[in-house]
Amino acid sequence: MHTAQGEAGTGSTRGGRHAVVVGGSLAGLLAAHVLAAHVDRVTVVERDRFPEEPEPRPGVPQSRHIHVLLEGGRTAIESLLPGFVRELEEAGAPRVGVPGDMVQWQNGRWFRRLPSSAHYHTGPRPQLERLVRRRVLANPLITVLEGTDAVGLLGDASRVRGVLLRERGATARAEPRPVEADLVVDASGRATKAPQWLTALGAQAPHEETIDTGLAYGTRVYRDRDGILGTDALGYYIVPNPSQTYGAVVLPLGDGTHLVTLSGLRGDEPPTDGDQFTAYAKKLPHPLVHRWLSRAEPLSPVHGFRHTENVRRRYDLPGRRPAGFLAVGDALCTFNPVYGQGMTVAAQNAVALRDALADPRRTPTTRRVQRAVLSSSRQAWDISAGADKRMPGATGNAAALRAGDRAAHWYLDRVQDRYPGDPVVGDAFRSVLSLSAPLTAVFAPAVARAVLFGTPVPTPTEPPMTREEAGPDM
Repeated sequence: MHTAQGEAGTGSTRGGRHAVVVGGSLAGLLAAHVLAAHVDRVTVVERDRFPEEPEPRPGVPQSRHIHVLLEGGRTAIESLLPGFVRELEEAGAPRVGVPGDMVQWQNGRWFRRLPSSAHYHTGPRPQLERLVRRRVLANPLITVLEGTDAVGLLGDASRVRGVLLRERGATARAEPRPVEADLVVDASGRATKAPQWLTALGAQAPHEETIDTGLAYGTRVYRDRDGILGTDALGYYIVPNPSQTYGAVVLPLGDGTHLVTLSGLRGDEPPTDGDQFTAYAKKLPHPLVHRWLSRAEPLSPVHGFRHTENVRRRYDLPGRRPAGFLAVGDALCTFNPVYGQGMTVAAQNAVALRDALADPRRTPTTRRVQRAVLSSSRQAWDISAGADKRMPGATGNAAALRAGDRAAHWYLDRVQDRYPGDPVVGDAFRSVLSLSAPLTAVFAPAVARAVLFGTPVPTPTEPPMTREEAGPDM
């Protein structure tokens, strides 16, 4: 294992080295896949028992809600698991193009349904996770301990040397079992206990940046009685903003059903009663979604979700932090789920981990690798946190506007004014939102000219129920 002066590294040689990954969801599985190329064996510790079929499990409470794999996530997973996108499509996960496949409202305007410039998959999260699990666990170097809780770390403030495990369901007084490891990766999600574990070793917990809008949402499965949503589109999207705080998403699951999510802020959360859920859609700025819900056939209860704060744990900052410990996925940086970034960032974290460990120019110390992984989350954080801090009633230690925010918001407001109708601005902004292009894409010369000197292109006055053909402005 390579070692930088003054700090033990994460390692890249093979010689009986053992890595433990806490958490067997997407972030943990992809991290295990990457680590298997650098250590002798990888153990994934998972609190649940994996279901045989692609169905929700208790350890992923958000799995019943809408999940999308953005363009940037598709690219990342495909680079890690070649052929995965084809497997996902063969499993029936719909591929939805924007803006062509969606009837979208935002900031008081309907979007032109121009030919799509970005795509994402909208199948159930358990389906995607099961496909990843099958690919990753086929590697004989990777084993999984199901029904097992990680309850602490081994080591001291200078180095983590393993984990403490307890069989799930065992009494808290049961003696935990120590498992030694050269590297421990925390992929346990937004409910991570790692900061407390590090404090127990005498190390420092990471500084946490938080922004919470109080957003809450409810989700229900429906079958469209008409079969086509009354349009040639695949779904509807009503986007909330500071002056209109209600949202709705209707997306296909790939089996003839649609997942519907309604959202609102604290104090006016979507109800979980079925009839009240439908009535809540009347709060949206247009009756389109309410009319559809009134005709569609509900197939499930309404499931609510309330934990939507943005939290970034700054393990990258100076402090008394041990070598041999990394955090990835939601355990490192978790976002308001309304932006659909979680699965994509988990995959991009794994790519960053792979590239940092394989970089021949730099010794892969714990701190250097952790910085690289966190950096891969930065754009998603800037999008999610930047939008949320403008929502009414946002709280948290990172909710205040910074000195540079006003200028950025002025420019981005002009981007969003042109986004619904201008294909040049729209394509660039969609590439940023899909995490497939850097934020600088909206400052490219052609985009900047349209943003600074162009006027907003007229857009439909009513929901565009048919696609628009490419015209001369394309």
